[in-house]
Amino acid sequence: MSTTRRAAVVAIVVCALAFTVAVPLRTYLSQRSEVREQEAQQAQLQQEVAQLQDRKNQLGDPAQIEAEARRRLRYVKPGETPYIVQLPEDQPAAPPQQTGPQEVPEGSWYENLWNQVSGG
Repeated sequence: MSTTRRAAVVAIVVCALAFTVAVPLRTYLSQRSEVREQEAQQAQLQQEVAQLQDRKNQLGDPAQIEAEARRRLRYVKPGETPYIVQLPEDQPAAPPQQTGPQEVPEGSWYENLWNQVSGG
């Protein structure tokens, strides 16, 4: 065989090997990144499960349930006097006061509308 043919055959073989290796390599790399993402999500979920287990254990105690009811639902025992301290920033803002004279439209609403539309 001539040198040109050998070079062409070698080039074809190298390209075929490159394509044969490229697809599995790309798949391997993409799956590796997906595995890292799933492991990170699994670690986050395990942490969340641990927090929820801790919260469940806390709420298993009747004293903790009573404290939550008092704090969140404002429950009181019979005979107790509840006090609620309301701070100034807790109160809703008062509507703004109008200082000028207010115009009171004369006539009915449809007369006012007709006057505005007709320009009269």
